Amino acid sequence: MASLPQIERTPDGRRLVVDRVVGADADAVWSVLTDTEQWPEWGPSVSAVRSRDRYIEPGSRGEVQVAGGPWIPFEVETCGDYRWTWRVARVPATGHAVTPLGDDRSRVAFEIPLLAGGYAVVCRRALDRIASIAEHDELSTG
Repeated sequence: MASLPQIERTPDGRRLVVDRVVGADADAVWSVLTDTEQWPEWGPSVSAVRSRDRYIEPGSRGEVQVAGGPWIPFEVETCGDYRWTWRVARVPATGHAVTPLGDDRSRVAFEIPLLAGGYAVVCRRALDRIASIAEHDELSTG
């Protein structure tokens, strides 16, 4: 279950962070977070994604369809060491981070700009979906 949002200092400054411990290793969770084909499965506000890169890297670009509506451009700013950030419509958006916690456990977190604090509710749902996908994948391959 996701924790209550907390204000934390991140590499991008103070952000509202919502996180959850997942019963899967960090590589499995990272794969879910960086696979653009899986974003609509776990992202409640993402209906579809168009990108040349299935797995994102710094500079990856594309478009996300928001809640079945408009297509909005995105660009991945940073991606590595189990953390990635992006801009959506040129606006800094959520950061995504995974922290290994030992065998078959990790912490997944969303770093939300303070002005977008209401988005924490959506991120909590996303965390539950990410956990479900990563834990299922871990069982299937493990």
